[in-house]
Amino acid sequence: MAVNPGSPLLLLPARIVCAAVFFACLPGLVAGIRKDIGFALPIMCRSTVQGRHLISDDNGYVCSSLSIDPWSGCCPRTGSHFSCQGCKLDLQCCDSYEYCVSCCLNPSRTKEADVLKLKVAKPVTSGTYKNVFDFCMGRCRHSSASVVHENAYASDFHHCFLLQQNSSGSADFGSGPRLDGVNISIGRRGESCSSVCRAKGQSCVPSRLSALNKCEILQKYMRCKSGCSSSLGPDQPAQVVDEAPSNLNPGACLYMQMDERLTCDGSHQHTRRLCPCA
Repeated sequence: MAVNPGSPLLLLPARIVCAAVFFACLPGLVAGIRKDIGFALPIMCRSTVQGRHLISDDNGYVCSSLSIDPWSGCCPRTGSHFSCQGCKLDLQCCDSYEYCVSCCLNPSRTKEADVLKLKVAKPVTSGTYKNVFDFCMGRCRHSSASVVHENAYASDFHHCFLLQQNSSGSADFGSGPRLDGVNISIGRRGESCSSVCRAKGQSCVPSRLSALNKCEILQKYMRCKSGCSSSLGPDQPAQVVDEAPSNLNPGACLYMQMDERLTCDGSHQHTRRLCPCA
């Protein structure tokens, strides 16, 4: 059958080609719907929750509980970064929990590589800290500050962030520098460290008890003729007196399994305490 040169049948292939060329020229329109472009992910913060008035976030900012962003959990970045307000940097102790955490988070004071080696508690099965914020929250809250008269701390600076491994842990950062300016005293039988230091016109330094809570330190100042072992008494670090009942292992030195339970005010009728006074 003869086909008229002007017939639509002959124009069809040309139309298809033109359409293909047209759509090939539209990559910009198609690429306008991109999968790799989206809204920027919001910054979310972890924060302390124990204070009624202040909060510290994991960026190292401190703010009032009313000014924290309720959605992100972040403090406004208007205040001091890694603030150490109310802290005695020589002792690495602060008079408020939130500023202790903020000060502790400063990379120049707390190295992440060191923190990740530390165990959360003394038992061998205890895990290690996962990050610096967890370390600072735990260490500032679980300080070795003493409580006297059941309702007061022995020192206002009882939130401490000393970077020190527990006595039975694998990592040990030494105790020498942490005892600078501290007088090591041995108490009488049944005497608390608070009483020992008070009799010398000084005060017990609770943040330094953990530096003494080691077998090698106990053995340096006491005989420890019956060895050295861990315990959970509030009178430790200490030595059991020779006159103690045999079931108490006379002559043995004892260190506290959990540094956060150390206190200047503890005592036992059958032990002599090793005390940090200043």
